[in-house]
Amino acid sequence: MHPDYLEKVLNAQVYDVAIETPLELATNLSARVGNKIILKREDMQPVFSFKIRGAYNKIASLSAEKLKRGVICASAGNHAQGVAMSAAKVGCRAVIVMPTSTPGIKIDAVKGRGGEVVLFGDSYDDAYAHALELEKSEKLTFVHPFDDPEVIAGQGTIAMEILRQHSRHNGPIHAIFCCVGGGGLLAGVAAYIKRLRPEIKVIGVEAMDADAMTQSLAKGHRVRLQQVGLFADGAAVKFVGEETFRLCKEYVDEMVLVDTDAICAAIKDVFEDTRSILEPAGALAVAGAKEYARKNKLKDKNLIAISSGANMNFDRLRFVAERAEVGERREAVLAVTLPEKPGAYKKFLG
Repeated sequence: MHPDYLEKVLNAQVYDVAIETPLELATNLSARVGNKIILKREDMQPVFSFKIRGAYNKIASLSAEKLKRGVICASAGNHAQGVAMSAAKVGCRAVIVMPTSTPGIKIDAVKGRGGEVVLFGDSYDDAYAHALELEKSEKLTFVHPFDDPEVIAGQGTIAMEILRQHSRHNGPIHAIFCCVGGGGLLAGVAAYIKRLRPEIKVIGVEAMDADAMTQSLAKGHRVRLQQVGLFADGAAVKFVGEETFRLCKEYVDEMVLVDTDAICAAIKDVFEDTRSILEPAGALAVAGAKEYARKNKLKDKNLIAISSGANMNFDRLRFVAERAEVGERREAVLAVTLPEKPGAYKKFLG
């Protein structure tokens, strides 16, 4: 028998550590795209990501015996910070296995919150496999970043807040956009929204080079990717969760894919409206909302994008600034291959 996610979300324990984040209209972006782009500001959480919700809800549900032994997780960074902060709140040990590609800002943040960091592998899946080994050898409790009913329900509290915060006087919500890595956020939001407001579309957004959920939903079964792009490192997952896939298959309306340039443009959009800098995975939903509105020629609709994280490495900002103009189609990048022989360049110019 499957869990009742409406009941689980309503009973979720998240507010000991998480805050109810605001819904904010992105005024400049909305004017440009001809729709109201409304940001659910999960980048304002204490760990600058929504992941604190699911992590704490899971850890708070554990028995005293399990808490005494400690917890372990595998994460590209944001879930790791959520687990570390949650474990510190309840006073238990937290071992965090992170891919070697994880930005330094996230590693330092986990250590600063008392987590024991173990760096292993090039992707989340590599770190996950190593964490399972440590779980058995050290008798720890694994806190999954997405494929766990308690974690999914914790993320679903975002949907609960959205329905409470959005005034119907401002018109109906047309769609809610969620970034997708393993699918925990999308599954939790979709399961709650479709029980109460089934007319609202719930749409997942993935990077084109990390589209495990899109491929899985298209084929009707979970697809394991051979490799994933690492620009949106917070959503670089090769294999979506079993429970998250089941929920997404049942409740999610559509998936949208965006490229790196579109993600960079979305980071700039949010900065211009809020003066906050989202990380690439954190800007996926905004990029997806823009692409969805363009593709479907929408006008004057309320589109809610969950700005899911802001743990950005500072040295990435130059790349983002350069690619944002391409993403907004204000600039183009052209590449030409010339043969290595005399006169080739002159012929090209002619």
